[in-house]
Amino acid sequence: MIVYHGSTEVVKKPDVKHSYRSLDFGMGFYVTTVREQADRWARRKADILGKDKAIVDIYQMNDDTEGFRIKSFDDDLVEWIDFVCRCRDGEEDYLKYDIIFGKVANDKVFRVVDMYHSGIWDKGRALKEIKVYPSYDQIAFISQKAIDRLLVFESFEEV
Repeated sequence: MIVYHGSTEVVKKPDVKHSYRSLDFGMGFYVTTVREQADRWARRKADILGKDKAIVDIYQMNDDTEGFRIKSFDDDLVEWIDFVCRCRDGEEDYLKYDIIFGKVANDKVFRVVDMYHSGIWDKGRALKEIKVYPSYDQIAFISQKAIDRLLVFESFEEV
């Protein structure tokens, strides 16, 4: 399977050490199967960091995940929203896993999660709102062992 990583540099040898903050699924190396999502991530990161180049790194992801601790949220938004909130609070539930698959909290979904997280909306209202937004995926590699065994750098493109 082809996966993409939005960045401002070519990342031939990804690692978990360069994750600078806890995101939806904690600290790790994030990829997506949706090219357009990676393009947006790359451009956004370039804007935030004041960089001239936005890069999408392209990897082949091996599907032999046997032996890895995997968490997959699929369509379970109830568990997903609470997990994302815990990760953003700095909790380390995510460290139980090598790889986490799930929905990404893009800008619109992030605002909904934030309304729930801050107590302005209850879970029911937040989940109802999330369901109306288009769904993008993300895969978080939490362990270096998973990256080393499952991701192979193919190429990159400037966007």
